[in-house]
Amino acid sequence: MNINQNISDNPADKDSAGFYDPSTQSFPTSLEGKVLFYIAIAFSVFQVITAAHLLDLPSQILRAVHVGFLGLLGFPLVCALKKQNSLFKILSWGAGILSLVIAIYQTIEYTPLITRYGDLLPTDIFFGVIALILVLSAAWIVMGYALTLIASIFLSYCFFGKYLPGIFQHRGYDFRQIIEHMSYGTEGIYGIPIYVSCTFVFLFILFGSFLERAGMIKLFNDVALGLFGHTRGGPAQVCVASSALMGTISGSGIANVVTSGQFTIPLMKKYGYSPAFAGGVEATSSMGGQIMPPVMGAVAFIMAETLGVKYFEIVKAAIIPAILYYVSCWWMVYLEAGKRNLLGMSKDELPSVIKALKKGWYLILPLVVLVYLLFSGYTPLYAGTIGLAFIVFLILGAPIAGTLSKYKRVMFWVLLGLVSASFFEMGIKVIVISISVLVAINFVFKGGRETLLSCRDALAEGGKASLPVGVACAVVGIVIGTLTLTGAANTFGQFVIKVGENSLFLSLLLTMVICLILGMGIPTIPNYIITSAIAGPALLKLGVPLIISHMFVFYFGIMADLTPPVALACFAAAPFAKESGFKISLEAVKLAVAGFVVPFMAVYSPELMLQGLANKDISTIVISVSYICIKAVIAILFLGIAAVGYMNARLNIFERIFCMAVAILLIVAIPLTDELGFALMFLFIIYRWFKFRNNNSISA
Repeated sequence: MNINQNISDNPADKDSAGFYDPSTQSFPTSLEGKVLFYIAIAFSVFQVITAAHLLDLPSQILRAVHVGFLGLLGFPLVCALKKQNSLFKILSWGAGILSLVIAIYQTIEYTPLITRYGDLLPTDIFFGVIALILVLSAAWIVMGYALTLIASIFLSYCFFGKYLPGIFQHRGYDFRQIIEHMSYGTEGIYGIPIYVSCTFVFLFILFGSFLERAGMIKLFNDVALGLFGHTRGGPAQVCVASSALMGTISGSGIANVVTSGQFTIPLMKKYGYSPAFAGGVEATSSMGGQIMPPVMGAVAFIMAETLGVKYFEIVKAAIIPAILYYVSCWWMVYLEAGKRNLLGMSKDELPSVIKALKKGWYLILPLVVLVYLLFSGYTPLYAGTIGLAFIVFLILGAPIAGTLSKYKRVMFWVLLGLVSASFFEMGIKVIVISISVLVAINFVFKGGRETLLSCRDALAEGGKASLPVGVACAVVGIVIGTLTLTGAANTFGQFVIKVGENSLFLSLLLTMVICLILGMGIPTIPNYIITSAIAGPALLKLGVPLIISHMFVFYFGIMADLTPPVALACFAAAPFAKESGFKISLEAVKLAVAGFVVPFMAVYSPELMLQGLANKDISTIVISVSYICIKAVIAILFLGIAAVGYMNARLNIFERIFCMAVAILLIVAIPLTDELGFALMFLFIIYRWFKFRNNNSISA
């Protein structure tokens, strides 16, 4: 990202999403902006060298420094982007520097703090209180008041819960004990969420940043245009395909909306789609990126760490639902295009898929390496480090390869590939030496120097893009700390279990509503962490498999960003669509029908998430998984027909109700509903065939 790019050039600059996300903005052009630019680079470099174990730090220090960098960069950057007055700038820099001071204090006092745990000094308490205030303030500035308000309510419960009546009352905790629990150790601010943020998540954000710099967005857009641009509703189908591809590397719904929305939404409007529908397609498609393997979103890494399972297990559970989600998006767009008679684009104005792949095929290699490592059982941290090193090799090697003849170029890439592979035998040092050599060579000629500047900008972009995720993980640690200190999660869990004893469906419905309510103003990450800590154990006790119970919460955390009245993703799309975020959200909810249906189906049919298949032979697994997938696809297709009111021709109200009945019967997992659903499906298809044929005969 060019540090001289003016923020006003970005149509998403408005605070339209309900919070101010600095990851979607450019750095200011002033001297202050340049200072922040290099702080972001320092942040990224620190994270890379610790991930590669070039600098080994205790986990507690790593987490503290990560939070320190978030404050140092976040406070003044948001203030500068909002163009606040001098007083606010002074305060923001003061808060940023104080965040770094706290990190330094925890680093210096690391061993003494361990030895005096349970008997903190007044100085420790002071810095602990300041840390809490800063984290809550950072959440307010970066993400809006909602998450800060929720975390503050939970923190207040620690202090005043002993005065509450009935089941909400706890035994009471000393002020020092609360501060120690929240500001030191690994239960509060520096808990599992911030650990995941400072390891896996940051690396994958940086990985996506480098891929974007290398031209991955253009490759995805060209491939999507070439494959789907000419089909019915082509521009919207391009949006669905490009967002799915983008989701594999970014894992951020809001970032996807802002990145691809500026291209896809005007394209859809140009070819006849309403502004609300165009924005809804982009918001819905982009949010699906968080459940799209192999990278998915930050929540997937947090879930793997929380559940103590390999990341591959999360990917395995997500893959079929993710496909169903995008099948639903594609189908809804297809029906809407048919209903409005919206045709595709002319093939003459579309890029060639073959030419696009010939030009940028090498950009896919880092993704292939990443997927291989993740599916081979390597940790996300290891896979992310290797994937990042590989994309840096490609970026730094491209200018050098461009100066060589054809055969020398092939030999160069083969040699670079062998160097990359040698990492498995010789360790990280060979990667560091090789990158240093490539950097030195790139200094020699102009094209190489431009490439180095692009890498520098990618480092800054990665540091900046990590702010919303990191701040959310830090402040939600306060919520988790409250739950672990007071045991409040058990209180709610008992209520969910009591409801579930009479009806599991009502427990699921209650959990869904909580996710959607919490999602009114807070992003998916804190939404998932809070609801999974509260409802996850309760659903497990009701017999819902562990991963499915967490995926259930995850899905509705995503749906919360599409659901009115807040709908963060829809309001992020509003400036591009030039339409009300509320109207966009109404379209998005209709398009995201699979996101509401699949989690419920997975609870009653775990095969949909490839769960409950242990000790079964391969033929039984294939049959059971195939059956539930076919049933889910048909249910989604008929839900789409009912929602849009179109199937080769417009449907009347009775036909739409009939289609809805087919879908509901296939979704509900009780005896005879499947058989009845399939029977009604065939009956409807025959009825529509005869009606369509008769109408054509009359027209002729």
